[in-house]
Amino acid sequence: MRRALVASTLALLVPLAAGAQPPDGAPAENVKITVVSTMLAEIAGIGEWGFAAVVEVDGRRWLFDTGARPETVLRNAEDMKIDLASITDVILSHHHWDHTGGLLTLRKALMASNPSALSVAHVASGMFRSRRSTGDAEANQMIAVRAAYEAIGGRFVEYDTTRPLQRGVWLSGPVPRRYNERNWSGSTRIMDGTSSVEDTLPEDQALIVSTARGLTIVTGCGHAGIGNILAYAQAARPGRVRAVVGGLHLLAADEAQLVWTAERMRAAGVEHLLGAHCTGIEAVFRLRALAGLTRATAVVGAVGSSYDDATGLRPGMLAR
Repeated sequence: MRRALVASTLALLVPLAAGAQPPDGAPAENVKITVVSTMLAEIAGIGEWGFAAVVEVDGRRWLFDTGARPETVLRNAEDMKIDLASITDVILSHHHWDHTGGLLTLRKALMASNPSALSVAHVASGMFRSRRSTGDAEANQMIAVRAAYEAIGGRFVEYDTTRPLQRGVWLSGPVPRRYNERNWSGSTRIMDGTSSVEDTLPEDQALIVSTARGLTIVTGCGHAGIGNILAYAQAARPGRVRAVVGGLHLLAADEAQLVWTAERMRAAGVEHLLGAHCTGIEAVFRLRALAGLTRATAVVGAVGSSYDDATGLRPGMLAR
């Protein structure tokens, strides 16, 4: 991390990966993000160790991640009067169970009223690679989930580079690791025949929305590192970052890492932070101070909290 701190002072934005397709030039008009799974909860909903959010851009909606427990997102959406059955596409940030656990239950429950509900899942390359932790057991549950999801009419779309989803909206695909953030804590290894390599979560991806106000970035755990994600997003579409929403996996970060991260956020012009899930409560407060944000512009994410590009954060009573 210290090497990254030194190198960051000299670095400029990285270009798009070879073969990447830049997003459409026209920005979206507005984006709204509502958290439906994270550890804290408001009056409506229940908390869990997981993450999911409904993202709406100019009338189209996506479900970003599906939470950990099978029923959490389904129950929270019902409590919050959010219609998930009309959403056809789900984005999975990476293979971990706390972001994919609700996929099959949601698909089965919603397809009864809409056969197309959550029928397309967008993932990045590496999602289905074999993993091991201890022993010979397969540690990537998404291999089995893939077969079960496809058996009930679901379809995975896998990206090895940046791809637009609609005007002003794109998926990062696998994020280049320019900075050595090492923003993961697992012990699994990716299998390559009889050998293995460290599992750095190569498939970790973010959703990026561009409006006239700037970029909004949605992350699940940010295992690629928010510094890397910010740099990659701004290489695709130069300009200020209006908001960062989701998990940043900084709950165990030391002061040096938080200072470095805040520097990257300041350099990117981040105006709002809704730090949910694995960001960590203390880390959100520390980033708020270090990045020059306020109680109105940087909050801990809770079930029911939201961000609207036009009006800013609505943290709810708990995080206000």
